[in-house]
Amino acid sequence: MPHFISLADIPAAELRAILDDAHAMKAARKGQSKGSLDSNAALRGETLAMIFEKASTRTRFSFEQGMRQLGGTSIVAGANDMQLGRGESVADTARVLSRFVDAVMIRSNAHSTITDFAQHADVPIINGLSDHNHPCQIMADLMTLEERGVTLKDAKLAWIGDGNNVLASFVNAAPAFGFELRISSPEGYRLEENPKTKGLIEAAQNKEAIIHDGLSPDEAAAGADALITDCWVSMGDTDKAERLAALGPYQIDAARLSKANKDALFLHCLPAYRGQEMTADVLEGPQSVVWDEAENRLHAQKAVVKWCLGK
Repeated sequence: MPHFISLADIPAAELRAILDDAHAMKAARKGQSKGSLDSNAALRGETLAMIFEKASTRTRFSFEQGMRQLGGTSIVAGANDMQLGRGESVADTARVLSRFVDAVMIRSNAHSTITDFAQHADVPIINGLSDHNHPCQIMADLMTLEERGVTLKDAKLAWIGDGNNVLASFVNAAPAFGFELRISSPEGYRLEENPKTKGLIEAAQNKEAIIHDGLSPDEAAAGADALITDCWVSMGDTDKAERLAALGPYQIDAARLSKANKDALFLHCLPAYRGQEMTADVLEGPQSVVWDEAENRLHAQKAVVKWCLGK
C-alpha cells in the first residue's frame, strides 16, 4: 500500500517523481482560476477523507482545494466529530473508512495514530502532520527551493531553531535529495534528545546523507543556500517561557541572514511569530519565500495524493 507517512520510507526515485509532478501541475494551471479543474482531472471519482486532531489552516485548505482541482471530493472531520473522539479504536475507524473513501489524510497529535491507522486500513494513508514528522511540508519546501533555482543535490540547507517534526522530515529527505543539512538547536531541544526522533540523524547518515548537528546558529548559516526555521512554541507545548528563553539566541535576523550566500532564501512553514524565531524584516524581505512555500503545499500535496492512488 503506497502510504505517505515518512519520507524515509519512500524510494528516492518516487519522491523525485512526486516533485516533478507537482512542478508540472503548477505550471499547467498558470492563468486558471483557483477553483477550476485541472485539464486532466486525474482524481475524478476519488474521495479523500481528512481527519484533524489539530487545528489547521494550510493543510486543510490546500488538501481540500487540491482535491477540487483534481476533480475529486473530500470529507473533513475533526476527531471529536467522530466516534474516534469518544473511544472507538483507531483500527476499527480505519476499517470502516476504508469501505467509504479512497484515501485518508490524518493530522494527528501522536504519530502512532497514523501508523496504527495505516496498519489496519485498506486504502493509502497520508501523514498531514504528527509529533514525529511533517512530510507534506518538506515536499512543498523542496519544490519552492527548486523554483527559485536551487539545485537540491549538494545544496547547503541550514535549520536554526527547535529540533521539531519539520526538521525530522528534512533529515528523512536528505539521503533522497542529496542536500547538505546543517542543524543548530539549543541543548534540550535537539532531535537526538527527543525519544521520538532519536536515531533519525544516524539513520540518514547511514544512507550517505551529509548532516552536521550541534552547530552554532552562525556556523549553520555561514555560506548556506537557505536558512530555515519554525515557530518556537507549537500546539500543545506548555513550556512557553522556557522555550523562548532557550531559543532566543537562535533568532534569524538580517545579520544572521547576511552570513549565508548572498542569494540565500528564507523558509518558514508558518504560522510565524515576528520578533521570535525571525525578525519581521527577514520574513517580509526579498529573500523570504514563505508565501510561495505556503502555496506550494497545494501543488505538492496534489502530487502526493495522485501518487498514493496510482494516478
